[in-house]
Amino acid sequence: MSAQKVDRPTFHEGGHEHQGCIEAALARAEVVCRERGARLTPLRRRVLELVWRSHRAVKAYDLLAALGDEEGAAKPPTVYRTLEFLMDMGLVHRIDSLNAFIGCPQPDRRHSAQFLICGGCGEVSEMSAASIDRAVADQATGSGFALSRQIIELHGKCPQCAALPQSS
Repeated sequence: MSAQKVDRPTFHEGGHEHQGCIEAALARAEVVCRERGARLTPLRRRVLELVWRSHRAVKAYDLLAALGDEEGAAKPPTVYRTLEFLMDMGLVHRIDSLNAFIGCPQPDRRHSAQFLICGGCGEVSEMSAASIDRAVADQATGSGFALSRQIIELHGKCPQCAALPQSS
């Protein structure tokens, strides 16, 4: 039996240098867009930066409010079109259960992902396990279902929140 590769999720502790994380995500986005023949306009770049400002999922209306504070009258269709572009480029994922968006740490390769969503602090971590993708796809196609995409969201507690004493 061969070992299955799983890109392990990372929940960030106090020592995480988040500004470097944001800068690396924006640099990868520039490369991904250039390689795919697309432009990372200033608005697209700013929305991506706002999505990456934490490792928590962000709602479109929170982005709209942040842009409105900075840029003036940003309209909802503009934000949604921008998010659609970022999803098409693989730069962000939509977390359906939260109706929110999270930055993708691996935009250079198309992939399905599983999301670990902490109910304590709200942090979201992405992992990617081909064995999980295959198992779900096999079950779906075995049932005659034509699978078009898969999103797996797991809700629980990150290591830091799980270690906190439970309140009664």
